[in-house]
Amino acid sequence: MADESWSGAMSAVLDVLRAPFDEILPRLSRVLATVLPHDGLALLAGDCVLMSPLLIHGIDEVTADEMEPLLGWVDVRTPWLGRLRMGGEPRQVLAVAVKPPESRSGMVAIVIGDDAQPSPAARDLVQQLVEVAVLHLTDVVTGAERVGVSPAVPDTDLADAHAATLTALLGVLRSRRLDDASARRTAIELAVPALIETRNGGEREAGEESAGEAFGILTDKLSLLTRYDDIALDLAAPEPPGRLLPGVVARAARSVARGAVLAMLQQGGVSRIRVSWQVADLVLRVTVRDDGPGTITADALSVHRLRDRLAGLGGVLHADPVPGWGTTIVASVPIAAVEPPAAPLDALNPREHDVLDELALGHRNRVIAERLGISENTVKFHVANILSKLGVTTRGEAAALARGPRRAG
Repeated sequence: MADESWSGAMSAVLDVLRAPFDEILPRLSRVLATVLPHDGLALLAGDCVLMSPLLIHGIDEVTADEMEPLLGWVDVRTPWLGRLRMGGEPRQVLAVAVKPPESRSGMVAIVIGDDAQPSPAARDLVQQLVEVAVLHLTDVVTGAERVGVSPAVPDTDLADAHAATLTALLGVLRSRRLDDASARRTAIELAVPALIETRNGGEREAGEESAGEAFGILTDKLSLLTRYDDIALDLAAPEPPGRLLPGVVARAARSVARGAVLAMLQQGGVSRIRVSWQVADLVLRVTVRDDGPGTITADALSVHRLRDRLAGLGGVLHADPVPGWGTTIVASVPIAAVEPPAAPLDALNPREHDVLDELALGHRNRVIAERLGISENTVKFHVANILSKLGVTTRGEAAALARGPRRAG
């Protein structure tokens, strides 16, 4: 995969991010095969909104009970290589633990050859690819159709962060300007900030940021993408730089700009990208322009959910691709936009709301399972997640919150 072009690498990652629920694992498997040949994989969902907490591809008769030991053996962001009984027989696996924000840890076990010894670089790349897929899976099963400022949007921010990090790392691997030692050192310098951002649940939002400071953060993020390849990045800072922006507006503007750049890189054939911010009256205008083939489609933009990020703030997005000349993407965000206040129950996904409603009625796990048509084990997953997300320790406390003011919207 290190020899692929940016467009090929981005297409592979974005193919996973576009996948409907039942295609996420098959597409992840295809991408992983370019890095790590394997026979199949299994995913044990930590935040289970599924009929079953286990998803499998390419292998049969694997059970959740066989996967559960990995939860005690594998640390988040530390891939584990060893033997595990899967489908009733010992197999060599590379296991990766992932913990999306506000969720319990999930686990992916990749069945590989008995003599396979993935390199540290391959393990790190597998970790990144798995995290992209799990973040997308979390987004899909917790309500990907929601728009505006919602729990799904930060997941997409993190997915874009992973895609950007992968692209930057591939640029380092392909660079002819770096010897092996310099490439390793540079890769670490790129990866460490990304790991910190992921562990912290993504970029933290300030109450207010000056336009200049906000654009400076974006500059650092985008510069990584083109530092080691032949793409010129032209960054036009906003005037006046001291104009204060609400934190939610600054973050949305950065997210849209990065998503637009990633979509442009996916096309291939791009040699120059210009990003500019303009503060006019009560609107922040973000413009991203390239000199590529002008083939960006609605799907390419929707995978980054650019319009979704703006909708909750009253913002709008316009894309103007011109075949043979390039693409211009313009986002306008009202500066006076405010983030709607969050209610405690807003942290829950739709299935967790259903379970909480049953808890409020005093029902036990067996009854809840029968009423919702899910397994009792799945109910236990949901109850544990509900207690964690609401910051309570008992079912009674959770039920009391459910009987209080209802969720927003």
